Order: sequence, then structure tokens, then C-alpha cells
Amino acid sequence: MMNLVLKMLFYPSPKLTISKEEEIRFNHLYEIALQTPDKLIHYTIPIPKYKFLYYLAMKKPIIFHGSNNKTIDCFEPGDQTQYNGKLVNAVFATKDPIWPVFFATLQKEKIIGDIRNASLSADRDKAFHFYSLTKETLANQPWDSGMIYILPKEPFNYLGEGSIQFNEWISNDPVLPLAKLKVNPSDFFFYNKVATHRAGESILKSWLLYKLRTR
Repeated sequence: MMNLVLKMLFYPSPKLTISKEEEIRFNHLYEIALQTPDKLIHYTIPIPKYKFLYYLAMKKPIIFHGSNNKTIDCFEPGDQTQYNGKLVNAVFATKDPIWPVFFATLQKEKIIGDIRNASLSADRDKAFHFYSLTKETLANQPWDSGMIYILPKEPFNYLGEGSIQFNEWISNDPVLPLAKLKVNPSDFFFYNKVATHRAGESILKSWLLYKLRTR
């Protein structure tokens, strides 16, 4: 039932399959980056980056954090707000391979008002996505290149609970990145599905109108 509700309101993650050849190439890129001093993945293959990140999410004990800051050597816990409004001092990350690209390519200093976004699931399996900016933010040309940081999954705890869950994970300890991947707005799978909302608009209205606004 809840999956049906999410499907009506939001966009599902793409259905992906990884070929054996792609898996070999993805693993090679990742393993090389682990051994380099700067941890940067030099992505030179003609396969969408979201597919590479999907492979990592499925096959490696890792988690993602997207940021405009391309030079983070260590993630320190900071004051954050969980999806349920609770304040915590932690490092935030997600297992979703698409959601962090939104944060990596959206310039914080260009944001006017609030941003609304989520990777949601009713079964911890199929994810549904929602992205909305104020009209003022979108007019401010907020998109730029950024970095996806690949972090070890071990220190993180999953926050999802209830019938609908956000793919949020937190660590209360500092975290060192294992590797990182530069991304551009064109690497964001839902770049053309970002809606606009009015400042002060109820979140329920944003949800109900999301698909109408992104046709």
C-alpha cells in the first residue's frame, strides 16, 4: 500500500543491471582509487556515473556523502537535523547512489529559502525520489560540480523507521573517506525532475504537486 502511495507522488529509482564487463571495470576504477594518495576516482569510461555508484552501493561495504567542497579529508560530526526534525551531532550519509549527487551539485550559497528532497522507501528496497527548490533558488543558477565521498559503512547507523523511511545514516564519530568521485549536474539522474515551490508552501502541497510540476 505505501509503495503505491510513493509511486503516485514521486519518481522511482531506475531499474539497473550491471554486466560482468561493467562490474570488472567498476571494480578496477575503485580499487585503483583506494591506493592513490588523493583517493580520487579518475572516471574515464562511457558509462553513467550513477550506474557506477549503484554498483558500489550493491557490492561494497560503503556509504555516500555529497558535497560542493571537493577537499574534505575527514568528516567531523556537526549539528544536523534528521528527517523527523530531531537535532543530532553527527556525520550524515546515505546508501542511495542518486540522492547525494543532488547535494554535491547544488551550491549552498545559492540557496534562497528552503530545499525539499528525499530518498524514500516503504520496504528498504525500492527507493522513490523527490526534489524541489524555491523559484528564487532556481533563478540563481545554483548548479555546479561537486564531489561524492565514498565512506566506510561500518561506523554508520541507519535511521529509517516506520512505514515510510528516509535513506539517512549517521555516524557520531569522525569518518575518513575511502575514495571520492567528481560529479557534474549532468550526472544527477533527476536533474530534469527538480520542481519549484513557493517559500512557505506546505510540504504536503509540494508532495501532491510534485509530478505535475515536473512533467
